[in-house]
Amino acid sequence: MRPVLLALLAKEPAHGYELKQALEQTFGGAYPSPNIGQIYVTLGRLEKDGLVRSQDVAQASRPNKKVYELTPAGRDALASWVDEQSDGPRLRDDFFVKLALAPMTGAADRMTLINRQRRHLLNLMRGLSDLSATTERDNTVALLLIEGARLHLQADLDWLERCQEELT
Repeated sequence: MRPVLLALLAKEPAHGYELKQALEQTFGGAYPSPNIGQIYVTLGRLEKDGLVRSQDVAQASRPNKKVYELTPAGRDALASWVDEQSDGPRLRDDFFVKLALAPMTGAADRMTLINRQRRHLLNLMRGLSDLSATTERDNTVALLLIEGARLHLQADLDWLERCQEELT
């Protein structure tokens, strides 16, 4: 959440609700929208760490709002985040550990585990299809996020087939 808020604040100063709206507008339903409390807690931590600063802005018919902006240290932190590599393939896959070890314990057989995981992944795939169908066609960011998740799921389904061929 920290780098996401820093990135949004790099565009312009904003208050928590504006940041929540920007997230929802950018990613649509493809990105789980954080609750507003989480946003404000994270903003407080970013301010404590010197990455953002806030200013109370008076409003005529409402209580004052706190508007946040990046500090130079916040811009540096954002640049570091953008420059660092994202995680690659996961070698410690929880499902694969179960697949390798559960049969040794007698807790489950591999085919049962594979079929259960396959059903789970297919349900997730259906959910992504539904999400894609309800996402606005001009929201390219959200559609690409959904497509990436769907491709990862398809790769996991293909890998399950391979596990079934080799281990059962």
